[in-house]
Amino acid sequence: MPDNPHEAPTPAAKLSHIRFSYDHGATWALDDVSLTINSGERICLIGPNGSGKSTLAKLIAGLSAPDDGSIILLNHAVYTAQGGPNASEYRAARRGIGMVLQNPEDQLVTTVLEDDVAFGPENLGIVHAQIGERITSSLAAVGLDSHRGSDPTRMSGGQQQRAAIAGMLAMNPAMLVLDEPTAMLDATARAEVMTVLDALHAQGTTIVHVTHHPDETVNADRIVHMEHGRIVRIADPYDQPCLEPTVSAAMAGNTALLPGADLPLLGEQALQADDTHSTPAIRVEHLRYRYGSGRTVIRDLSFHVAQGETLAIMGANGSGKSTLAKLLCALGKPSAGSIEVDGIPVASANKHSGKPRFASRKQLAQLRRSVGYVMQHPEHQLFADTVAEDVAYGPRNQHVTETEVAERVQTALEALHIAHLADRSPFDLSGGQQRLVAIAGVVACNPSVLVMDEPTASLDVRAKARIHELIRALRAKGVTMVMITHDRAEAFALADRVVQMPDEHETTRETSQSNQVAATTQPMRHRSLMHRLDPRVKMVGILAAMFTMFAVNTPVQLAVGAALTLGIIAAARINPIRLLQSIHPILALLVLMSLTNLIVVRTGTPLVSAGPLSITADGVMIAVLYSCRFALVIILGAVFLNTTTPTAMTDAFAALLHPLSRLGVHTQEIALVMSLALRFIPTLTGETTSIIHAQAARGGSVETGSLAQRVKALSAIIVPVFAGTLRHADNLSLALDARCYEEGITRTHWRVFSPGLRDAVFAVIIAVYIAAIVLL
Repeated sequence: MPDNPHEAPTPAAKLSHIRFSYDHGATWALDDVSLTINSGERICLIGPNGSGKSTLAKLIAGLSAPDDGSIILLNHAVYTAQGGPNASEYRAARRGIGMVLQNPEDQLVTTVLEDDVAFGPENLGIVHAQIGERITSSLAAVGLDSHRGSDPTRMSGGQQQRAAIAGMLAMNPAMLVLDEPTAMLDATARAEVMTVLDALHAQGTTIVHVTHHPDETVNADRIVHMEHGRIVRIADPYDQPCLEPTVSAAMAGNTALLPGADLPLLGEQALQADDTHSTPAIRVEHLRYRYGSGRTVIRDLSFHVAQGETLAIMGANGSGKSTLAKLLCALGKPSAGSIEVDGIPVASANKHSGKPRFASRKQLAQLRRSVGYVMQHPEHQLFADTVAEDVAYGPRNQHVTETEVAERVQTALEALHIAHLADRSPFDLSGGQQRLVAIAGVVACNPSVLVMDEPTASLDVRAKARIHELIRALRAKGVTMVMITHDRAEAFALADRVVQMPDEHETTRETSQSNQVAATTQPMRHRSLMHRLDPRVKMVGILAAMFTMFAVNTPVQLAVGAALTLGIIAAARINPIRLLQSIHPILALLVLMSLTNLIVVRTGTPLVSAGPLSITADGVMIAVLYSCRFALVIILGAVFLNTTTPTAMTDAFAALLHPLSRLGVHTQEIALVMSLALRFIPTLTGETTSIIHAQAARGGSVETGSLAQRVKALSAIIVPVFAGTLRHADNLSLALDARCYEEGITRTHWRVFSPGLRDAVFAVIIAVYIAAIVLL
């Protein structure tokens, strides 16, 4: 607020007669929008899906330019009707504006939290000492000060959102823009984020918050209502209802299940509740699931769901809800226990081995005809060129007539009030519209059992009402439903039973994370020698040792190489067995390739002959040498990856390439690309797996067809994977702009390398090894 109460407030943002189009003016995402946001003000943007909220938020954050109108951000005229966009003004304005996207994972550019928070200040050229202060204060502000050494990509959704906010706070923004930051979070995580926003607002930060949650608007100064790309009303927060009227009415008659009441844990009262029903549609007994990393997320879980019953499952982020949904749909394999869905044994406990037996290909095909699955992220379920074709995908896999396919598609689209989108590309829709299309594609399959993972997340009030209406209609038809949700009011209004995943899973997750943090942030003297090496010295030394392995041609040289490798493994404090388990597929392939020397090499004493083929002593020797040296190369690379974070790798790579910058080589950009590739390759791999699961869940032949059909089905994922890659690239580009990264800028580096005695010793050891290989 200004010092003089009679003085007009200073605008943080002023938009006048803005128009914005994604299709060159064929339609307008924003049409004649004018809005002034005062400094220190807290604004909430609300409205239906596709109303233009996210587009307006990006314009306010300076991450997009309009097609017409004028925009002033923090006193910078970034866009004028006469001159268009002003690049230098946009760059200046963005230095004082932060934006948090709906999916925080796309904003995380490194795999160490403090490095990620430092990224923005580095781009601003803040001096090194101040970067450290900003990291500390920003992480403390969001309650992550004890997690500064952990990997943010492995955090829970709530922690990732707080990490993204910390990255923005470190840049000391005058205005913070947030696009549905709590859409996929549980109640606890939502409260954490809202507490941070309340504190920032109290400190004078201007906040623009896009939300679908009415209760998140109560502390706003103004609420901006949008529809069809226009601002239709600007209201006071106290005029807004906290709950949808339909939900409030439903809860009114159920005082035993008020939102503040404790929920029974999943499995506690399930058998008692099923006594009055017929044979269960879903039967889960002693279920256990462990991730590949070794963390157990589901422990000895048992429950039944009666035919025609609707079960709502709640629980904290990371408690195993989505994992359970995938297991019920045979899109994952449990570590132990049994699952039966609609009479089909998805997994059966084996009394002798202890490991479950899984459904056959024929049983899977039968399961896909009767069980529907709505995924947590709807964009993973969209494959086709148009909405109508996408919804028709499942029914066509059920081999019904084209007439019935058309009828099912039309019925599903009309049930969700999206028939007008039939000819649109699903990839051009808003997130909320994509969710409705994904649900329509599953409903069109006419499942008898339906598993839904947060079906109403990111939806506006009207769209939620359509889903609620659909669930009630399916329930009246006798469809068995399992619904995962974070909305207690929704669960109580729609479900026969509301249960919660056991808290012990969340405790296990937090304990695991705490152990990870402790392992990452512990004092340097307690970490292995390989972890403590300067990454530049380690990178050059390991690469030199790996290349030298290709010169190994004698048993003595091989023994020297093996001794070096064993010494490096010992210095890294890595369990050799676990190391081999992590790389055994690659090792097996390389060994198989090397063994071809057994039949290719014809010199030496023949040992075995079979017609034109013969195995000689030289062939055996060369095959063993080649197999062993390839194995040593892979093992050394694995040790390097296990003892060096992607951030340290790219920083070392950039430092080693830096001399080439004098020749005009863009070394800084090359290093950034490497960093982002290391960061996002696992994300894209996981997304590809999700798309394959989505096809399988709708009866695709990716898992049940012939070899030719499966190859054809796999080729069909190219389009959605490509679309997902572009989506991540777009979001990443926005994240880099929001954090003021520009090509050719002079950056301050938070990580400062300082080689020491241990690095010199390591370099000498590598030099001695290379000399030994050459001399021997």
